[in-house]
Amino acid sequence: MFCFFFVCFFPLLPPPPPPPPAPAGRRLAPGVTYRHFDLDAAAGKARAHLLTVDLADPHVHVDLLYPGAVAARATVSRLADAAGAVAGVNGDFFHISETQHPGVEATGAAVGPAVADGEMLKAAVPKGQRFGPALPPGTGTQDVLGVGTDRRARLDRLSLSGSVATPEGKLSLKGLNQYALPVDSVGAFTAHWGRASRVRAVCGTDTQRSAPCSDDTYELKVRGGRVVSASDAPGSGTIPADTTVLLGREDGARKLRKLSVGDPVDVTHTLKAASSGVPYTFAIGGFPILRGGSPLSGLDDTTSAVRTVVGFKDGGRRLLLLALDGSAAYRTGLTVAEEAKAMRSLGATDAFNLDGGGSTELVARDTDDSAVTVRNHPSGGAERPVPNGIGVFSTG
Repeated sequence: MFCFFFVCFFPLLPPPPPPPPAPAGRRLAPGVTYRHFDLDAAAGKARAHLLTVDLADPHVHVDLLYPGAVAARATVSRLADAAGAVAGVNGDFFHISETQHPGVEATGAAVGPAVADGEMLKAAVPKGQRFGPALPPGTGTQDVLGVGTDRRARLDRLSLSGSVATPEGKLSLKGLNQYALPVDSVGAFTAHWGRASRVRAVCGTDTQRSAPCSDDTYELKVRGGRVVSASDAPGSGTIPADTTVLLGREDGARKLRKLSVGDPVDVTHTLKAASSGVPYTFAIGGFPILRGGSPLSGLDDTTSAVRTVVGFKDGGRRLLLLALDGSAAYRTGLTVAEEAKAMRSLGATDAFNLDGGGSTELVARDTDDSAVTVRNHPSGGAERPVPNGIGVFSTG
């Protein structure tokens, strides 16, 4: 500044530089980018790791990562590398422990429905049997995020529709490869289940996970359309591809006891979508937190945690996979309400919460890499084996 006859003049300063553009992310493959950034939250700063997937790109698709059986677990990095995925995140909440029924093993199976490569793997357990945080009002274990044959992501519900035709009449099928069956029901187990014991399926009730195991059970093995064996107790071990195990509890067990070895039995089942007529090539369980651009009512706004969430925008054509960092500097994480807000700020119109805490993980590999790298820090200090996840695949 200088003054002349009491008039002061200020030198012209160059205009301030424009703010730096928001990072677009590093390209991992055609239609797939990765970046990380920080989020301000009530409990402190959180670090987010984000995959953006362009489902409109014909060289890109997503599918379920899982270890070849419903009742089995593996780390996300192992699942991704085994499947040839370029990236992925962990998936649904699962049967992680079994302290309430001593002597009964934890199956590791997921809570909700699962569809892989267009094939139905399992249905949802009763709401009272789920693991995970409290659900928002109006949501349940049948909620899924899926991608249809039209290559668009959407939120939906998948319910089991099935029956068991017998000489005594037709029975309703109320379970498919799930760790907990409804009271008084009959459930089916196929080769997709794996080797794990089926005992846990008859423990607890529809409203109380800790309720005792049923002492009124019956199991049949069906092969070639006929009953080939029967037992009063649930079994374990690999189920052959040509065999279906029918397990009944209470009234379901009493109905199965009417059948004898050699009787003809026809088992049918499908997962029925509540809102879409487009078949799903992929679907995974969890619970919705953002729908049509608005957060669901009743989202938890007090408990902060490390979380994993998947959302979409552009009419389901662009998928956003976000996992929080679990390192000591960022471990406080986000509340579910803050998670929904963060996804909306990224442009998502719909978002779906997946398992969090020690399960939260995001992996990716760069173009020249032969294996994925864990991009966030798992809060438990190491990768946790999980039943499933979302894999991102590229043929480009």
